[in-house]
Amino acid sequence: MDPTSPFPRLTGTADASVRPALPEDAAEIARIQVVTWRTAYRAVLPAAVLDEWDAEAAETSWRRAVTAPPTPGHGVLVALERNTVVGFAAYEPPELPGGERPDPAGPTSELSTLLVEPRWGRRGHGSRLLAAVADLAHGSGAARLQTWLLEEDRVSAGFYESAGWAPDGWARTLETGGAPLREIRWHALLDTTADEGAP
Repeated sequence: MDPTSPFPRLTGTADASVRPALPEDAAEIARIQVVTWRTAYRAVLPAAVLDEWDAEAAETSWRRAVTAPPTPGHGVLVALERNTVVGFAAYEPPELPGGERPDPAGPTSELSTLLVEPRWGRRGHGSRLLAAVADLAHGSGAARLQTWLLEEDRVSAGFYESAGWAPDGWARTLETGGAPLREIRWHALLDTTADEGAP
């Protein structure tokens, strides 16, 4: 445990680690979110979403997610390079699409967001965040993790595939005010993820 922090490190080393987000992380989480979206999704997301970003509203929303999660199954983690927040992940109970029944293998947790600021990429921060979310979900009794990825997001698909995830056959279309966006759902069994260390 880091004696200067009220929370234990969930995973990592002295130079790179993951911990639960604190209220004072909210502004940096919001900044990382828009920087990453503008870098990675400029060609996909509507310009209005990126150019009319309300930083204050985003910070307020993330602070609320950290301080007053709607259920015990909601949470936010941050990745650190030494003491600098370089990425984050948020997880929550999933909403089942119409016609889907609960997984017979057991409860599912949904990774709603996992972003690492591009300048801190390829240092293992995304893998550590994914491993920490998997450990927390598994510890809470979940048997499966899932996430929704933009169909055009080949980089993220490659990352999850390398960690043992795969599409599960579900897709959805998001209306954004511009061209509709199609998302594919990916999943992983948590027993396998935990055993393999969620790279």
